[in-house]
Amino acid sequence: MITVFGTGTGAPLDEAARSAVRGAALVVGGRRHLEAAGVPAGVRQVVLGPLAPALEAIERLLSADGEMSKACPAIEDEAEGRSAGPRTRSNDSPHAPARVVVLASGDPGFFGIVRALADRFGPDALDVRPGVSSVATAFARVGLPWDDATVVSAHGRALRTAVNACRAHPKVAVLTGPGSGPAELGAELARRAENRTLVVATALGDPAGERVERVTPAEAAARDWGASVSVVLCLDEERAVTAAARTVAGPRTGPGRWALAEEEFSHRDSMITKFEVRALALARLGPRVGDLVWDIGAGSGSVAVECARLGAAVTAVEKTADGVERVRANAAAHGVDVLAVHGAAPTVLSDLADPDAVFVGGGGRELTAIVTACARRARRAVVVSLAAVDRVPAVRAALLRAGFDCDGVLLQSSRLAPLPGEVTRLAATNPVFLLWGTRPAAPGAEPVGSNSFTEGVVQ
Repeated sequence: MITVFGTGTGAPLDEAARSAVRGAALVVGGRRHLEAAGVPAGVRQVVLGPLAPALEAIERLLSADGEMSKACPAIEDEAEGRSAGPRTRSNDSPHAPARVVVLASGDPGFFGIVRALADRFGPDALDVRPGVSSVATAFARVGLPWDDATVVSAHGRALRTAVNACRAHPKVAVLTGPGSGPAELGAELARRAENRTLVVATALGDPAGERVERVTPAEAAARDWGASVSVVLCLDEERAVTAAARTVAGPRTGPGRWALAEEEFSHRDSMITKFEVRALALARLGPRVGDLVWDIGAGSGSVAVECARLGAAVTAVEKTADGVERVRANAAAHGVDVLAVHGAAPTVLSDLADPDAVFVGGGGRELTAIVTACARRARRAVVVSLAAVDRVPAVRAALLRAGFDCDGVLLQSSRLAPLPGEVTRLAATNPVFLLWGTRPAAPGAEPVGSNSFTEGVVQ
């Protein structure tokens, strides 16, 4: 049996945990956890850094005394080629001695070591005693509910996913790590987000060292925060508390409908991507939480707004000043955050963060150059809407040159339209070419945008 104790945020181990440590053959934990636990001299210890050595030490111990086959009968069954039947926990008594004790911060099942242990040894080998997570504690310190918060780990992962989540959502908790702390997060948000406050929680639970500070992203970027940061909250304080009752925890659920009617956006002279085109474009862009999408030649910003409603961070590039204001007005009307950039592509693109996906809805004579620039930097997909048939070959060639798999369709639709006498006709819309390029995944590579568990990440 492997017993995992969450130490909470600075709380001392209770007597049950101390007793388990005294009776264990192996204790695994961070250096500060092991020191605080008072591990007896005769008990073997493994200090957590990379997870692999700790997992191997646990496996050797359990295998040596036969505990592996008792705690995880499925492992033995699978090794002998038999189908594993229903498993029963080998020892459910909370007072039975644990051969292995693992000490971790907070709730070890929340972005913590339980995932790796369950994957390696099976859930039935684990007895998990959670503590209070740093996220729950940080929100409690500032008096905010967090059932509607987005929680992102930047510990051992790329910071970009956390930055994009903070740009797109009004209440985000970021679990930080080396190179992905408040300063780095603040530097990115100071350039690319508006109306955000960072709450930096340091040494939570430590009576002598705990600090909870509200700062602007720019202020966070200018400081050295040290190694004791527990979690960073990123808040749009005007929207941090909503009165609506919650049914599903987490950020707001996706919209009940998309490909909204043109009438739901402010636009000029019908200069808007039609909803039939938008529907397929959204399917090929695949916007999701943690993504960054560019909308180039945004016009009304209808594609940008729809991507933001699906949870992505969005930058809309528009060369006309009145168009930029229209994009902002449409984003506000639909309750989403869109960064509207006034400038002409491809020149203005050099100042933007690399996107996961790009929609190009305008470009004129510069279209091929714009598509080439976007394809060079897009991590996943580029989707291009074209009304002019003679530009299709050049755009397709640009996507292929960039190494994308390319496909496309000619969209022709007819909408129901009323006629006098309570009858209906079909009204044809202008045909539109939609081309898309998808970056092929390298063999065996993790999907772009994946947030899978990373070894060594222990909350």
